[in-house]
Amino acid sequence: MPETANRFDLIRLAFAAGVFVYHGVAIGAALPFGPLERALSHFAELSIQGFFIVSGLLVAGSLERSSSLRDYAGKRARRLYPAYAAVILVPAVISLAMTQDVQGVGSYLGANLVFLNFLSPTLPGLFEGNRFPEVNGALWTLKIEVMFYIALPVILLVLKRFGAFWWVLILALYAAGEAWAYYVPQLAPGGYGPELGRQLPGQMAFFAMGIALWKASPGIQRRWAALALCGTALLGASILYPLLEPLRAFALAGVIGAVAWAPGPKLNAARYGDVSYGLYITHFPILQALAAAGLAASLGLAAYLALATALTLAVSFALWHLVEKPALRPTSHYRRVAKDN
Repeated sequence: MPETANRFDLIRLAFAAGVFVYHGVAIGAALPFGPLERALSHFAELSIQGFFIVSGLLVAGSLERSSSLRDYAGKRARRLYPAYAAVILVPAVISLAMTQDVQGVGSYLGANLVFLNFLSPTLPGLFEGNRFPEVNGALWTLKIEVMFYIALPVILLVLKRFGAFWWVLILALYAAGEAWAYYVPQLAPGGYGPELGRQLPGQMAFFAMGIALWKASPGIQRRWAALALCGTALLGASILYPLLEPLRAFALAGVIGAVAWAPGPKLNAARYGDVSYGLYITHFPILQALAAAGLAASLGLAAYLALATALTLAVSFALWHLVEKPALRPTSHYRRVAKDN
């Protein structure tokens, strides 16, 4: 798929903001599980699912443009890991300085630096009195992203071998992902079943729809109005009627495609730096730190969120300019769209 003007950078930023607002309300709310938190939790879920669709599209394009698997792997590692490692290391250093608990910090680093956050989600001395003791509750999706990056070359190779039956295999991937998400939690209710159900096979429908958007892009970009109409109607139905939830990925892909390719200004959200990734991986510990300092209670929710927004944006821009951008190749899309490149 050739690169054309689109709004995928803006869409990713909006999805990151949606997750940030939900976590801000969940961490800072005086009354947990209130109606605002419940409503925002649904939007955060849609945002994460949308992330997976956009990732499927963009990473499939990245693989197609790569000269080799090594080139592809290098691009993915440069984009994902330096900032991720920084977000893991900084709170670990703070925890070690506060507690001198080498074993506890070492356990956290050993698990989190290889994306196994669920094995050691907490650090000694940090956020132990908060509603959520996890250092960074947003990072569970990164493990799924990495698993998809690893699986994608095999997926695209098999898709090419299928030839005329390409779309049959996409449908099979979609159906298998939905089946995993539905049946695995029932096999072990209350145990690891629900957690396993939302891991990669369970999210494959969203990645598959991203791949489908990438494949169909040349022919559907001008059909943005039909995508908007069908996608919005089906998305609303999937939210209102639980039986239609398996169609969520298909509906959400239509909405994303319509927003990305509709006529009008493309609104380059990465002009001054692509901070959507930084916003996503830094907001949770910042919200946690402010809540641990008592600012959520003393300032009130609105002021707490405003302060957290300012700090998260500042940290995200710093992370982009000091860590993310230097790690990327000069030819990277993310560097080329930045104004100061």
